[in-house]
Amino acid sequence: MVVKIITPTEKNALPGKLAEAELHFNEGILDGLKLIGFTVWERRTGGGRNVTFPARAYSVNGERRSFSLLRPIAGDVTAQDRLREMILEAYDEFEEKAAVAS
Repeated sequence: MVVKIITPTEKNALPGKLAEAELHFNEGILDGLKLIGFTVWERRTGGGRNVTFPARAYSVNGERRSFSLLRPIAGDVTAQDRLREMILEAYDEFEEKAAVAS
Protein backbone atom coordinates (compact mmCIF):
# COMPACT_ATOMS: atom_id res chain seq x y z
CA MET A 1 0.00 0.00 0.00
CA VAL A 2 1.21 3.50 -0.86
CA VAL A 3 -0.02 6.78 0.62
CA LYS A 4 -0.42 9.48 -2.04
CA ILE A 5 -0.57 13.10 -0.86
CA ILE A 6 -2.59 15.65 -2.83
CA THR A 7 -2.31 19.32 -1.90
CA PRO A 8 -5.39 21.53 -2.16
CA THR A 9 -5.63 24.10 -4.92
CA GLU A 10 -6.16 27.76 -4.15
CA LYS A 11 -9.86 27.65 -4.98
CA ASN A 12 -10.78 24.67 -2.79
CA ALA A 13 -8.48 25.32 0.17
CA LEU A 14 -10.21 25.40 3.54
CA PRO A 15 -8.63 27.06 6.59
CA GLY A 16 -6.35 24.54 8.26
CA LYS A 17 -6.58 21.97 5.46
CA LEU A 18 -3.08 20.92 4.47
CA ALA A 19 -3.72 18.07 2.03
CA GLU A 20 -5.81 15.11 1.06
CA ALA A 21 -4.46 11.59 1.14
CA GLU A 22 -5.31 8.45 -0.80
CA LEU A 23 -4.34 4.87 -0.09
CA HIS A 24 -3.20 3.13 -3.29
CA PHE A 25 -3.18 -0.65 -3.09
CA ASN A 26 -0.49 -2.44 -5.07
CA GLU A 27 -0.98 -6.10 -4.20
CA GLY A 28 -3.58 -8.61 -3.14
CA ILE A 29 -7.26 -8.48 -3.95
CA LEU A 30 -7.29 -4.65 -3.74
CA ASP A 31 -4.44 -4.27 -6.26
CA GLY A 32 -5.19 -1.40 -8.63
CA LEU A 33 -7.73 0.26 -6.31
CA LYS A 34 -7.50 3.35 -4.12
CA LEU A 35 -9.33 4.48 -1.00
CA ILE A 36 -10.00 8.22 -0.88
CA GLY A 37 -11.40 10.59 1.72
CA PHE A 38 -8.50 11.11 4.13
CA THR A 39 -7.59 14.72 4.97
CA VAL A 40 -4.56 16.15 6.79
CA TRP A 41 -5.41 19.19 8.95
CA GLU A 42 -3.42 21.64 11.04
CA ARG A 43 -4.78 21.51 14.59
CA ARG A 44 -6.87 24.57 15.46
CA THR A 45 -5.00 25.00 18.72
CA GLY A 46 -1.64 24.66 16.98
CA GLY A 47 0.86 22.08 18.06
CA GLY A 48 0.43 19.40 15.48
CA ARG A 49 -1.63 17.82 12.78
CA ASN A 50 -4.58 15.51 12.56
CA VAL A 51 -6.01 13.15 9.97
CA THR A 52 -9.71 12.70 9.36
CA PHE A 53 -11.00 9.49 7.82
CA PRO A 54 -13.65 8.92 5.13
CA ALA A 55 -17.16 9.51 6.44
CA ARG A 56 -20.72 9.84 5.18
CA ALA A 57 -22.88 12.72 6.36
CA TYR A 58 -26.53 12.25 7.31
CA SER A 59 -29.24 14.12 9.21
CA VAL A 60 -31.36 13.09 12.17
CA ASN A 61 -34.11 15.51 13.15
CA GLY A 62 -32.28 18.28 11.30
CA GLU A 63 -29.03 17.61 13.14
CA ARG A 64 -26.03 16.88 10.94
CA ARG A 65 -24.00 13.79 11.89
CA SER A 66 -21.37 11.65 10.23
CA PHE A 67 -20.84 7.93 9.96
CA SER A 68 -17.23 6.76 9.75
CA LEU A 69 -16.63 4.47 6.79
CA LEU A 70 -13.37 3.03 8.10
CA ARG A 71 -13.83 1.54 11.54
CA PRO A 72 -11.83 -0.83 13.71
CA ILE A 73 -12.76 -4.48 13.95
CA ALA A 74 -13.71 -5.58 17.48
CA GLY A 75 -13.05 -2.13 18.93
CA ASP A 76 -9.28 -2.05 18.28
CA VAL A 77 -8.84 1.73 17.92
CA THR A 78 -5.06 1.34 17.70
CA ALA A 79 -5.59 0.19 14.10
CA GLN A 80 -6.80 3.69 13.24
CA ASP A 81 -3.87 5.23 15.12
CA ARG A 82 -1.38 3.21 13.05
CA LEU A 83 -2.99 4.36 9.80
CA ARG A 84 -3.16 7.97 11.01
CA GLU A 85 0.57 7.88 11.81
CA MET A 86 1.37 6.35 8.41
CA ILE A 87 -0.51 9.17 6.64
CA LEU A 88 1.18 11.84 8.77
CA GLU A 89 4.61 10.34 8.01
CA ALA A 90 3.82 10.38 4.28
CA TYR A 91 2.78 14.04 4.56
CA ASP A 92 6.04 14.90 6.40
CA GLU A 93 8.05 13.22 3.61
CA PHE A 94 5.98 15.09 1.01
CA GLU A 95 6.75 18.41 2.76
CA GLU A 96 10.48 17.63 2.94
CA LYS A 97 10.62 16.84 -0.78
CA ALA A 98 8.70 20.04 -1.59
CA ALA A 99 11.12 22.10 0.53
CA VAL A 100 14.14 20.60 -1.26
CA ALA A 101 12.58 21.20 -4.67
CA SER A 102 11.95 24.90 -4.00
